[in-house]
Formats: sequence, C-alpha cells, structure tokens
Amino acid sequence: MKKTLGAVALFGASALVLAGCAGGSGGSSSAEPEGAQVRVWLVGTDTPQEARDYLTTTFEKENPGSKLVIEEQTWDGLVDKLTTSLSSSDSPDVVEFGNTQAPAFTSVGALLDISDLYEDLGGDDLLPGFVEAGSYDGKFYAAPLYSGARVVFADPAFVSEAPATLDDYVAKAKELAAANPGKSGIYFAGQDWYNALPFIWENGGELAVEDGGTWDAQLSSPESVKGLQQVQDLMTTASLAPKDGDNAEPWTPYCEGTSIQFSAPNWALGLASDCKTDNPPAAPFVYALPGIDGGAAQVFAGGSNIGISAKSQHPDLAKKALTIILSDGFQTIYGENGLIPAKKSLASTLGDTPEAKAFTEAAGNAKLTPASPNWAEVEASRVLEDFFVKIAQGGDVESLAKDVDTKIEDILNG
Repeated sequence: MKKTLGAVALFGASALVLAGCAGGSGGSSSAEPEGAQVRVWLVGTDTPQEARDYLTTTFEKENPGSKLVIEEQTWDGLVDKLTTSLSSSDSPDVVEFGNTQAPAFTSVGALLDISDLYEDLGGDDLLPGFVEAGSYDGKFYAAPLYSGARVVFADPAFVSEAPATLDDYVAKAKELAAANPGKSGIYFAGQDWYNALPFIWENGGELAVEDGGTWDAQLSSPESVKGLQQVQDLMTTASLAPKDGDNAEPWTPYCEGTSIQFSAPNWALGLASDCKTDNPPAAPFVYALPGIDGGAAQVFAGGSNIGISAKSQHPDLAKKALTIILSDGFQTIYGENGLIPAKKSLASTLGDTPEAKAFTEAAGNAKLTPASPNWAEVEASRVLEDFFVKIAQGGDVESLAKDVDTKIEDILNG
C-alpha cells in the first residue's frame, strides 16, 4: 500500500519536547481516572469494521466506565499531522503509521517505550522485520500491526500458470502486451517504486547501505542498474500505465479490462475479485513474483506498526488497548480479511486457498527499506517517484541513478 509521507524534518523541534518522555510512563503512573477516553488513530480503511468493533467492545468490557474512540486518518500528510499531534497536550493515545515511517518516530522520543510489553504482545512470535522497524537503541517502541506482501494478480483468461523466473515474468508481460493491443501486460505506473524494488534486490542491488555510520546509496551500482533496466523495459514495452502516474488503484484498469496483470499488496484480492464494472474479468489468478533463479522474489513488505504516544494522558489504558490489538482474536480478523497478521503463528488464518499460499510465499521473502531514521524524509522528498518517472519516460538509467544516489545520500547523511 502506498504510504505518503510528510516532512519529517519537523521532528527536530518536537524531539526536544518529547525526549524527556521517551522510556517513561508517558503520563501519570497513578490509577486511570474513571470515565477516561482513549483515542486510537487508525489510518485508511485497511482495518476491517469487524476488527474495529472487536477492539471497542472488548476494551470497554474489560475497562468499565472508560471509552475507546477510533479516529480514522489518511495516509496523505500523516507524518506532518503526527509531528504536530504527538508533541501537543492533546495527543492521541495509540497511533498507527507505515512500517517505513517507524524509524522516524522511534528515534525522536515521540513514542512510549513498551519493552515491558514485548512478551505480552507476542514476543518472538511477532513479525521480526516489523519488530526491527519499531525498535531503536535496544528499546521496543512500536509493535507490528499487519503486513501486506506484494503479489501478482492476473486475468485467468490470459494467464493460468506462474512464470518460473523473473526473466520469464518480464518476457511474459511483454508477450501479453504485444499480443493484446490496448491492454497492459503488466500495469506499471511511472511513480511506482515499490514494485521496482524486487528487480533491484533480485539482481543483487540495494537502495542504500550503511558503512561506519555513513549511508551509501546504491542505485547506480551495476547490480541495481541491471534491475532498473528490467523495470524500464516493462514500463516502456509492457505497460500502458501513465508514465507519470501513481499506483494507487492498480485494480481499476484490471477491472476495466485494460490491464491483464498488476502487482499490489495481497489485500487487493477482494477489490479485483468484485469489480464494479460492465463485463468484468474473472477473479484473478494470483501468484508470488518469481525470483531471478526461481522461488519467490524479494518484494517490499508493506504494512503498519502501532505504538503509544509518549504524551498519552492514559498510558495504562493505552497499553490495554494495544494488548487487545495484538491479541489473537483481533489479529485473526486481519488474517480472515486477507491481511497478514502481526504474529507468525496466525499465518493459517489466511486460509489454505491457492491465493493464501501465494500470499504466504511472498511474505516469507519480503524485505524492508533501509532502517535509517531519515529514510522517511527520503520518501517525503519524492526523489524516488521523480526518478522512476524519468525511467518510465525512457531516460538514461545509469545517469539518472547516479543523480538520485547523490540526492538520497544528502538526505540520509544530512
């Protein structure tokens, strides 16, 4: 899913305010007042209504007299809004944010240290990559909420078998486009850097690596360039998606019959299976993107983390709410709705359908962006979107990669 970021640089000022709260109780350690109200920020519509109802009902049953209110936020401008809200006296108590945003929050004292809850929330059963994203300096600040690995959705009228390798995948998409004028063999919008990452990683490249405290951007490495050239090949010969477009709703052209395949987080299955269009395609055939030598490719692990504001006025109640959110009951609802639960032991809740098996296969090899507190600022700057638009427009890959590497290093090492 796309997590659009705001300007993380604004955290600099609020960090001074919040630093004294980091690792503390976040508020009074005395008994919570009767009739307290806990505010939970959930972002977007990914969390099903059934899960929301479970949270409010269970919380209010276990904490008589207190209320839990869910306040839905949008991904657009979320970091800016959290920057302001988490440093104010009217801070929400429990907050969701994208997994790539987590280091920006954990590193500045914006969140309550919940290391004491680690085992109660799931311990080593929690998704390890998300635990890493939610930890900083040896402390645990943000638990996994859910994950969504990217898979490929294909019109079964054209595709009934998964390609064996990444090269086969590229060739098949080009073949489909050539044989079906007016249709994308794979819908690949110009700004869609999330779906470009597997090509970089599978060819041995990286976005950036840390060496002795200094970040070195890697998009201009020979390995990364090879993957980027595959991306450009798909964008220019297999896709009719706008060269400067985003990947917000890739199921729309599928439902409209102008795209044979698209890649998106696993939760898109429901949207692609229930098209609200005239003469919609059949429910898609789903498969994990193949790796360069077969098996599942390394894909971007989308999803969210969730933590407690260091400024929460009701930290004890907020911890109780977080415990419910990480409970098997709540997390099972995610799995039954196609989202990968925060606990490895609940993978079976996704079911045993071919689609669920593809989700599990993809998630097992999923990967995160660089774990730098400044990575969110890279995303906020939109240098990656601009870079891939130029690639989609046919620009020189090596020259563009060198230029964007310089921009990324300036931000990461700034």
